[in-house]
Amino acid sequence: MDLKLKDKVVIVTGGTGGIGTAIIKGFLAEGAKVAFSSTRQAKADALVEELGAPADRLKGFVADLNKEEDIKAFVEGAKEYFGTIDIVVPNAGYEGKANPVQDMTLELFEQTYMLNVFAVMLTMKYAAPTLIEKQSGAVVVVASAAAFEPTAGNSAYVSSKYAVVGLTKCIAMELGPVGVHVNYVCPGPVDTPMMLRIERDFFGDSMTHEEAQALLAGQYAMDKRYAKPEEVANAVLYLSSEVSSHTAGMGMHVDSKVAAAC
Repeated sequence: MDLKLKDKVVIVTGGTGGIGTAIIKGFLAEGAKVAFSSTRQAKADALVEELGAPADRLKGFVADLNKEEDIKAFVEGAKEYFGTIDIVVPNAGYEGKANPVQDMTLELFEQTYMLNVFAVMLTMKYAAPTLIEKQSGAVVVVASAAAFEPTAGNSAYVSSKYAVVGLTKCIAMELGPVGVHVNYVCPGPVDTPMMLRIERDFFGDSMTHEEAQALLAGQYAMDKRYAKPEEVANAVLYLSSEVSSHTAGMGMHVDSKVAAAC
């Protein structure tokens, strides 16, 4: 199936994380051009070198997604570099810290919401004028299955994912009439360094990685494992493409768990 992504210009936040890198690789394989953000120049340069894509296909930018001015500079810099923007993938996120409510702090909530909600909103805010002017394009937000699965002790992360899903559905209604389809993906646990941090945060040294995976993925309908980053990337590619142009405000689960809602 031709996803018609060749020469499309894509911006991806958090490009040097496990899912972000898989998303970039997927778009490059489809012939797209990708601008991505990273927290450090060295990480951005290392990824560009690793992927071996030419400068007219791949460009890394340094952006602190806690700062509105950095997000604005990233989006505007990507547009200036490639000439336009066709697809927006707000991917960067923060797992937060596991705490019961009596130990939760406003600072932690603000930090989690800044990356998981506000940075997503600001990325869409600064990309939207270009998409509206073109009257075409796509936005795919990397949310989480946590948006539908409350977890005791994880209120900051879970509630931020509830919030970003609501945000994405609202933007889908705003941009849909001008030809921009907006959707989101909901990965369950993914085999990335972030997932290892989550395991340590919840279980400490009481479980091995294999035991944690068996517990967290044991309820899945299929292979009882974490998702691969490439599987999340494939969902993003589909929802970014013209093949899914009649789909809006939908959440695609990537965890082989039979979902009650999306």
